[in-house]
Amino acid sequence: MKTEEEIERVSCLIIGSGPAGYTAAIYAARADLKPVVYTGMVPGGQLTQTTEVDNFPGYPQGITGPVMMEDLRAQAERFGTSVRFGYATKVDFSRDGGIHKVEIDGVKHIEAETVIIATGATAKWLGLDSEQKYNGFGVSACAVCDGFFFKGQDVAIVGAGDTAAEEATYLAKLARKVYMLVRRDEFRASKAMVHRVMNTENIEVLYNTEAEEILGDGQVVTGLRVKNNQTEAVSHIDITGFFVAIGHKPNTELFQGVLDMDETGYLITKADSTATNIPGVFACGDVQDHVFRQAITAAGTGCMSALEAERYLMAKQDIV
Repeated sequence: MKTEEEIERVSCLIIGSGPAGYTAAIYAARADLKPVVYTGMVPGGQLTQTTEVDNFPGYPQGITGPVMMEDLRAQAERFGTSVRFGYATKVDFSRDGGIHKVEIDGVKHIEAETVIIATGATAKWLGLDSEQKYNGFGVSACAVCDGFFFKGQDVAIVGAGDTAAEEATYLAKLARKVYMLVRRDEFRASKAMVHRVMNTENIEVLYNTEAEEILGDGQVVTGLRVKNNQTEAVSHIDITGFFVAIGHKPNTELFQGVLDMDETGYLITKADSTATNIPGVFACGDVQDHVFRQAITAAGTGCMSALEAERYLMAKQDIV
């Protein structure tokens, strides 16, 4: 049985960092909720694996992902946020608006009046060693984020769903040539998206084709070795950018059976809100957004979750 000293009680607990978690912390701290942030195993989230961020407002010369996350963290701490390294290992959410219990690192126990979930999502990768070697140096899992850096160049994208088709057509507006690798002999994307791809002149679709190795000079991507999985023929493509669009996996395993989520694991929030199906528990950022997945939209929902947490606590006080 846990003693009083072993249990920490807080008004607002934020699980996860990144643009959503840190923005939630900034707003919650300014509302005097004295938020506690547990960063997760990757403090700063996916952006810490991004080299240049050029599309976040306020940085006219661009900024690196890690530096940007340190700026957001410092801003949150400036207003009194307690930022701690650690991750949630168990949750016990009250369904009647009571106190929520969260276990941290399997040993520490926190009781929170409100919980903001900002655990994000993880891009699915092919599993190539070279994929991680050149991640941020020609390899990307976000065409909208990084396509700008490949203007007038030749790039490749792997994937066959709607997201891959959409990102391929986006890249085609910037790149000179887009090679689209489709593992089977057909797309999984909708007919409308396939039609868009097939009617874009500078997209070349390579069916039954898989990436074998991303080639580079030790610093940046210079090419791609591919294999036709029907003929076993191996060929080489000269590219400077390689985009992976085979989906994302929301980091929601901890909340399965507790919070409502869709068939792919994204948390479901109420319309025009970040509120989950549990009173006092809110979700923001990529953990509940499978459409936009941008730093700026994550930050926006982080703001929303903090404002909603503040209003939730004020309403509880009025009732008392």
